[in-house]
Amino acid sequence: MKVLIVDDDRVLADVVGFALRREGFQVIQAFDGLSALQRWAEDKPDLIVLDVNLPKMDGFTVCQRIRKEADTPIIMLTVRGEDDDIVHGLELGADDYIPKPFSPRQLVARAQAVLRRAGQATSPAPREAGNLHLSTSRREVRIGESEPIALTVLEGRLLDCLIINSGQILTFDALIDHVWGAQGGDRDMLRQLVRRLRRKIEIDPANPAYIQTVPGLGYGFIAER
Repeated sequence: MKVLIVDDDRVLADVVGFALRREGFQVIQAFDGLSALQRWAEDKPDLIVLDVNLPKMDGFTVCQRIRKEADTPIIMLTVRGEDDDIVHGLELGADDYIPKPFSPRQLVARAQAVLRRAGQATSPAPREAGNLHLSTSRREVRIGESEPIALTVLEGRLLDCLIINSGQILTFDALIDHVWGAQGGDRDMLRQLVRRLRRKIEIDPANPAYIQTVPGLGYGFIAER
């Protein structure tokens, strides 16, 4: 499932993108109204998260132009909370409207709800990174042509997050929050989980090729195999 995030606030766009990737979305971005129309035409996203206040062309105009040609689900974002703005956006064809500030979890839930109403499935797609293939629905990983390796819930959640952010360093705290959430975890629990996962996917767990430790910071996933 592909989502186009359009916001000139790049920090917010990255936060929203990270939250959506964790739920299995493929994320593309644009930072002004004109490039939003270009990315929409080229990439044909399944969903658009569209800020109202954009340079070059505002979100209302972008929404209006897209609606003339397609019924792609659109969620509009704005710092303005006036009823007139909300009504205007919905009249132009937006499917939902979220005033800033908002939590990424709220946006993910609203995105999934909009897609359900549009009759589109949001089940996680299989992950691929180099020669490693992860099925999140089956909780199993396959390396090359090897037999599938069963994963626990926590192992699958950790590997999924690492693959989504392949090539980036994820902090200990970010990984703990993603894997354990409100139940809580700590760095020792994370270390033990990484150790167990390495035993399953690494040829030599003592010299890992996939899951790299960044001392004092976190872990990163290397996909080039």
